[in-house]
Amino acid sequence: MKTLALAASGQAAPIVQATAEPSGATEAAAAEALRAAAFAFAQPLLSGRRLPTGEDAWEHATGTAGVLQALGAAMPLQAAAVLVGTAEALQRPQETLAQSFGEPYAQLVELTRRIEQVQRAATQAATQAAPSAGQARPLDAKQQAERVRRMLLSFSRDLRVVLLLLASRLHTLRWFASSRQPCPSAVALEARDVFAPLASRLGIWQFKWELEDLSFRFLQPEDYRRVARLLDETRAERELRVEFARHQLAGVLRQAGVQADVQGRPKHLYSIWRKMQGKSLAIERVFDISALRVVIDDVPACYAALAAVHQRYGVVAGEFDDYIARPKANGYQSLHTVVLGDDGRPVEVQIRTAAMHELAEYGVAAHWAYKEAGARGYAGVSAAADEAARVAAARQAVMQQLLAWERDVSQQAAVEGATSEERLFVLTPQATVVELSAGATPVDFAYALHTELGHRCRGARVDGAMVPLNTPLRSGQTVEVISAREGGPSRDWLNAELGYLSSPRARAKVRGWFNAQALADTVARGRELVEKLLQREGRTAVKLDDLAAQLGFKQAEALFEVVGKDEMSLRQIETLLRPAAPAPSDDEPVLIKRSRAGDSGVLVVGVESLMTSLSRCCRPAPPDEIGGFVTRGKGVAVHRRDCSNFRHMATQWGDRVIPVAWGTVPTRAPAAGGAVGALYPVDVEIEAADRQGLLRDISDVLARERLNVTGVNTRSQRSAAGPVAYMTFTVEVPDASRLGPVLRAVAQVSGVRHARRR
Repeated sequence: MKTLALAASGQAAPIVQATAEPSGATEAAAAEALRAAAFAFAQPLLSGRRLPTGEDAWEHATGTAGVLQALGAAMPLQAAAVLVGTAEALQRPQETLAQSFGEPYAQLVELTRRIEQVQRAATQAATQAAPSAGQARPLDAKQQAERVRRMLLSFSRDLRVVLLLLASRLHTLRWFASSRQPCPSAVALEARDVFAPLASRLGIWQFKWELEDLSFRFLQPEDYRRVARLLDETRAERELRVEFARHQLAGVLRQAGVQADVQGRPKHLYSIWRKMQGKSLAIERVFDISALRVVIDDVPACYAALAAVHQRYGVVAGEFDDYIARPKANGYQSLHTVVLGDDGRPVEVQIRTAAMHELAEYGVAAHWAYKEAGARGYAGVSAAADEAARVAAARQAVMQQLLAWERDVSQQAAVEGATSEERLFVLTPQATVVELSAGATPVDFAYALHTELGHRCRGARVDGAMVPLNTPLRSGQTVEVISAREGGPSRDWLNAELGYLSSPRARAKVRGWFNAQALADTVARGRELVEKLLQREGRTAVKLDDLAAQLGFKQAEALFEVVGKDEMSLRQIETLLRPAAPAPSDDEPVLIKRSRAGDSGVLVVGVESLMTSLSRCCRPAPPDEIGGFVTRGKGVAVHRRDCSNFRHMATQWGDRVIPVAWGTVPTRAPAAGGAVGALYPVDVEIEAADRQGLLRDISDVLARERLNVTGVNTRSQRSAAGPVAYMTFTVEVPDASRLGPVLRAVAQVSGVRHARRR
């Protein structure tokens, strides 16, 4: 066994080994000495200091210890209550406390202090303005309360930490009530939504009811005063009625041979108000305003007392509950029934054993003193031999309640899509609690806040210090994400060996970003191929969505995607754009109009001068190899030999292909005099990174090359590398060889990627 010795200075010395088994009185004396040493150690450090709530630090520490003492907590736990506040005044708190009081107490104090820091930060953040654009949206009160509740569970599997936190918050609410200071709504909300349910889950009803009533007083003062006023108006009459009913019920039980202690039950305003609201009841119909407790020795006597009560009084139907046969989840056991008194008014009667009553009042905390003291007990009172089983049962009850609470939280997390793995809880700079999986990094944290914030994450500060993005986080840390204004994730984040991501959800978001970028590039490529085809076919007026619908797609992007992936041939689109021409019948000769030779500079070989026209799909110019195709009523259309349209028509209607050759075109006189040779329109396609002034710079080059521009078509499209401009210039040249130096000059313009003849 271990014992504690006091240093001469009044501080507790480290825990040391004793050779002999100490007596119960020795253990009690050691516990009392530890408590006295803790108070002596803490008083000079805490006196004169103020907590963020406005409380005096020393009064809060001693008040918290007093709350625990009233609950029946062991003296070492009362000592820890006053030591928690000293950590803020020490340079190396855990080291100092470990040297003075032992490592277990130092760890308990440090863990409790860290949780209190988180609680204070969350309280302060709740009163601040909402975060600016680009930051995560604040959680609503219910979400934040649930995460704080999970965080408490994550921080500690030790009931002592939970009791310290509950007692501290209860004393804070009492201080606001006694000092008549306005209580911050965040403090009261957290007491109602986090600490009161926690106390309820552990069955510590004294804490639960007082936390709820005080929170009710601060959050809904009008409703609180209204319910209190309704109770006060009938206080004297009600107290007389309860006292009469108590004496009468005690007599009924004596006549039935049942030895029992009959008590009146105090009122709880919040519970009364909730019943009035939930069931739309008048205050006279809230049964537990008038309530009696019957405490009996054993379970058979409980049912005997129930039978005597039901035999003597009229029973209110539907108001009986057997929590002995079917205990509540937190272990609560009792018989509840509502009967009608002699005056016809309902009275709630609760029947339980002394052990059940102890558990009902203090929950699993009622057994904690035995866990602290061991089989020897405290204050020189040794536990009997048969108490050993009770000690073991008490320990088991504590762990069962904590594990049951953990299961409740885990099941809720599963409903919300979380996994059952170990969780950690970190804070945003605005003190919002963020729940992450174990091993999470700042990148996981950024994606948990917002997907776009994760994509643009470039750095992180943890507790104010810059850290690498693959640093594992710990519960209680404050994390700030440093983001770029635009951009995306790094492919390194998907490398598991580098450890940037631990969350499957965050990894899926990163993969989704890269898949979206690849899809955008594929769609851009498909759009380019389709639009080039439409230009060649002279069908640029066709609406892309209509074209996609004709091919069986819901929208144009779907068509571009399959074309960009080479899953669909452009020949299918060509076939749609070129309906088959009916073959000419024998009695319907092809009409060829005669005209002056040389209008287009093309001669039809072996035929007297025919009307010819240069096709716009390929815009031939000397010295291109050309071919002719006899059209219906429009003469001979001249194409370049490598034109896809010409090859298609030659395959379908080869008998209408006719040889042609470049001829001479007479010069024409310009307005200013002098002779000008023939000029041929050709199309120049340019792809470039879009920027301001791009069109002007390219036009300047064409002007310097003395080319006449007769048409311009431009289009801009976004891609992973930035906006891209696609331009088509129609220029007039005397022959195609003139384009070579022009294209090289255009390629030198800043941002131009490709410049070629179409």
